[in-house]
Amino acid sequence: MIQYMIKRIVIGVLSLFVLVGITFFLTRAIPGSPFESSNVSGEVLEMMENEYGLNDPVIVQYGTYLLHVIQGDFGYSYENPSQSVTSIIAEFLPVTIMTGGLALLLAIVTGVSFGIWMVVSKQKIIQRALFSGTILGTGIPNFVLALVLIFVFGVKFHWLPVAGGSEWESYILPVCSLAIYPASVICRMTAHLYKEEMKKEYVVLAKAKGMQWERIVWKHVLRHIWLPLFNYLGSAAAFLLTGSFAIESIFTIPGLGSQFVHAISNRDYTLIMGLTIFMGTVVISIQVLVDLLGAWIDPKIRRSYEGQ
Repeated sequence: MIQYMIKRIVIGVLSLFVLVGITFFLTRAIPGSPFESSNVSGEVLEMMENEYGLNDPVIVQYGTYLLHVIQGDFGYSYENPSQSVTSIIAEFLPVTIMTGGLALLLAIVTGVSFGIWMVVSKQKIIQRALFSGTILGTGIPNFVLALVLIFVFGVKFHWLPVAGGSEWESYILPVCSLAIYPASVICRMTAHLYKEEMKKEYVVLAKAKGMQWERIVWKHVLRHIWLPLFNYLGSAAAFLLTGSFAIESIFTIPGLGSQFVHAISNRDYTLIMGLTIFMGTVVISIQVLVDLLGAWIDPKIRRSYEGQ
């Protein structure tokens, strides 16, 4: 188990370094300069680029940047030199955490509920409607769904606001847009796992003893199907974090996603790199944590790792 833990952590760190390297060289491949929008002369532009080391060879810039990152220095924003990248992340992170956390909670509740409903319902039309809904939810990009929700609930009926604000109503559409895909995946996983569990001997024995269906589901079935769903939460968290890029921009929510899109459009290299490293660290850490918790909770998984 300890060897597996060390292996997963090492793989996570190496994955993060690969992500940083790819992102760094891709940002340097973007045509133009981050200071071109400042309407300065060519001489001043060259001086600014020299000041930030942008005229050095790319490999030299990469080495210098890695050295600063290892020391915990992510630099300052090119667009707003008075703000450090760390302060920008600290300022906009709570909104992203709240939006993504609510979306994940909504996805779990609706996904599990609809998954069980899809199996136990006696009406074919409900089963087909729920199954078709999961196909649409997993097949249509979340930014397209966001635009549809804006048109229906914001433009057509004027029920909900379509732009981010301080009111809680402003987060209903963004949270729903983010939650549709993971909820659809959880719904189909729950339906499949529920069918498999209901065929097992302990469920048949419980039915033979006259145990109520609600008690069988809550006391036995859900306890056995939640671990595979728990393993999916790492992927779901990664999806919600990366999926917030477009959603926060569409709904003008002041979170890390909108800051990332804004940084790309302005060629703000340091902010792009800082957000990439931070989000990559969060995603990899969540996935590693989920794997380790799954191995710790499930004795079968733990024994398989110990056997390796």
